[in-house]
Amino acid sequence: MKSLNVGSAILDLTYPVVMGILNVTDDSFYDGGQYLDLDKSIAQVQKMIDEGAHIVDIGAASSRPNAPKIDPELEIKRLLPVITEVKRQFPDIIISVDTFHKSVLHALSEAAAFIVNDITCGAGDFGFQEAVAATGFPYVAMHMKGTPSTMQDNPEYADVVKDVLDYLVRQVRSIKTKGIDQVIIDPGFGFGKTIDHNYALLKHLDIFKLLECPILVGLSRKSMIYKLLSCTPQASLNGTTALHMMALNKGAKVLRVHDVKAAVETITLWKQINDN
Repeated sequence: MKSLNVGSAILDLTYPVVMGILNVTDDSFYDGGQYLDLDKSIAQVQKMIDEGAHIVDIGAASSRPNAPKIDPELEIKRLLPVITEVKRQFPDIIISVDTFHKSVLHALSEAAAFIVNDITCGAGDFGFQEAVAATGFPYVAMHMKGTPSTMQDNPEYADVVKDVLDYLVRQVRSIKTKGIDQVIIDPGFGFGKTIDHNYALLKHLDIFKLLECPILVGLSRKSMIYKLLSCTPQASLNGTTALHMMALNKGAKVLRVHDVKAAVETITLWKQINDN
């Protein structure tokens, strides 16, 4: 897949792209509470666009380990003003929305076209994927073992790479039979995986190219970096950048990041190496 159609916008995936994270939450692991205010959210979107973001991924419910569930109504209350204002001020930026609720999808789809980033791969709300198919929006299918409240309770696999690959093969086949034509896959770093599981997936990320779908990676400032390096999320940008370069070498097409400028620079350097 060389491009995605998001409403009337076309996202060129000839080269990797950057998806900037905007958490309009109060409890996300790295930046929770910073962007609940609408003006601060819009200022952050402006900053990410200025730094070269191709996509802005907006979420209103934290998916960190042990994160509490929030009602879809609260998601809509947090998301709708931001998406409406982003669309008004930055009509050319491609929006992604991190949700798995049909009511949220329906409420927001009236304001803008967007990529649907579903961490539950359809398990969070019955009929969600069929609802996405009706919109024609692109869809991110992610692997998660359990739920955010249980996913880090001693996750086990026979073979993490094979198990995640088999899961995504089944999911992509099922998703496409439901009428979603544009599918992005995400192996779900940190979602029901130990540190060793995460690095095994990254080492063998290129095997996921077998699915012939763009690969999204969410490595930014995660515990697989800061726990291994004995630092904090705030001190983990260098480790994030190192892993982004490896992910690009293994076929990642979308980097989902907190730090847009660093990710754009990493892609620029990667392109220079691979174009010569």
